[in-house]
Amino acid sequence: MDQCANDEPHIVWPLDPAGFSTHRITRLRHNFHRHPLFQLPELANLARELMPREQCRFIRPGMQQDSAFRHEPRPTDGRDLEDVFEHINESGSWIALYNIEAVPRYQALLEQIIDGLRPLIEKEQPGIFNVTGFIFISAPPSVTPFHIDRENNFWMQLHGRKTLSVWEPEDREAVSAAHVEDFIVSHTLRDVRLKDSSRATSHDFDSGPGDGVYFPTTSPHMTRSDTGWVHGDDGVSISIGVTFYTSHTVRNARVHQLNRVCRKYFGMQPTYPGRHAVMDHLKAPLGYLLGVSRQWALRALTFYGGLKAHHRPEEGWWGEKAPPGSY
Repeated sequence: MDQCANDEPHIVWPLDPAGFSTHRITRLRHNFHRHPLFQLPELANLARELMPREQCRFIRPGMQQDSAFRHEPRPTDGRDLEDVFEHINESGSWIALYNIEAVPRYQALLEQIIDGLRPLIEKEQPGIFNVTGFIFISAPPSVTPFHIDRENNFWMQLHGRKTLSVWEPEDREAVSAAHVEDFIVSHTLRDVRLKDSSRATSHDFDSGPGDGVYFPTTSPHMTRSDTGWVHGDDGVSISIGVTFYTSHTVRNARVHQLNRVCRKYFGMQPTYPGRHAVMDHLKAPLGYLLGVSRQWALRALTFYGGLKAHHRPEEGWWGEKAPPGSY
């Protein structure tokens, strides 16, 4: 019997709890699609709160899954937010709500989701921190381009339908080790692009309300929503990614920091994180020192550049903070 059929507290659960691992892509079920805060009118209110903080993101029409994942803090066609939501069911509409934990009621909701899964997570990855949420609202045909993230991700479909495609985090044909390292260190997705040769190795999840997927840090992924399921005005697809770091993701990031230097400057082919525990244990402290040193060097350059130009740099005197979880 589907647990969602009962009037129960809102929860997320793996289809195979005994076989769940934070290191593997796993199907989920949930009933958060029924939560009041995840209904479209409430999400429009959330967007109104996030828009002044530039936490609403918009992509240009015509984006494909193999496009660069570029997004803007304002609608690219000049419309205002109210107009976007008034016409959100029109073909190709797309808005993402970033870092919804900035709003206290949604922060509490994200913590509720993670707390329900904490025992499963912390068996393998203790030290959960920086729980964040990203909501994607679109009308088909629409896509979210191919990309990777630093965090582990509980992805859930809330309304409508969407196909999530995920690759194994160790798939070096989908994304090379060098490009993963560049993303971890510099937050650049410039070279992270979908290749036709990689399409056959993805796990594809045709998802409706109540479906979900867990996937680990740096798993390549993308989505698409087609028009086949649309009936009348009921044509909006909404999904959420609940992401988080752990002591494990941080250790991996530190290994990537060192591996990048070894690969880029010494021509070495270092072992990818997770393949040799002893090597990871030795590399991680060195990667941490590299990350700290790099950040201080960037801050010094920003400060010096501001002094030389006689004005405060746009990113502040001490530059941008290092991306979360990067070392």
